[in-house]
Amino acid sequence: MNIDSFHYMENLRKIILAFPGTEEYTCFGTPAFRVKKKLLARLKEDGTTLAMHCEEREKWMRKDASVFFITDYYKNYPMMLIKLSLVNQADLKHLLLDAWKQIASKKLLKEYEQDR
Repeated sequence: MNIDSFHYMENLRKIILAFPGTEEYTCFGTPAFRVKKKLLARLKEDGTTLAMHCEEREKWMRKDASVFFITDYYKNYPMMLIKLSLVNQADLKHLLLDAWKQIASKKLLKEYEQDR
């Protein structure tokens, strides 16, 4: 991993590991995060692109195709790719929280709301 990758991972850890029930693990040989054993997000092999769960990817890709995109591999999955060097931090936090909420159990959602 390059220096940017370490920076991106530290930022992702701060955001994602604050959500109840999330854990870091390795997926396809790269750092990743999951909740309920379901993939939430993973750093791609280039160390600068994030693959993440996203139910509204078309909306985000229309917003800024230079930041949010998919490849043919992800066409049939509820996943989106994000260029971490270009993404607005508020958008990234919003997307990660939304993805977590889509996967988390009712118990985890309740725990998150109680902590707010």
